[in-house]
Amino acid sequence: MDNKEKINIWGDVVSIKDLLLSIFITLVTTMGLYFYAKAFQPSYVLFFGLGGAVIGFIISSFIFSPKRVVEAE
Repeated sequence: MDNKEKINIWGDVVSIKDLLLSIFITLVTTMGLYFYAKAFQPSYVLFFGLGGAVIGFIISSFIFSPKRVVEAE
């Protein structure tokens, strides 16, 4: 992978494509559970939204591997 396709965020190197896909996955799971809770349990929208964010993060962490290169001296 070319360095032009990677960016540095908070000291970690990430692929732009993987970053955008993981943001999309997390957005879909968060908003999906938010609107589900809004329709059926309006008092739990915050908890369902946070749960969707955690689920999206877990899915993304299994799909995308780290892009960092560790070199031992």
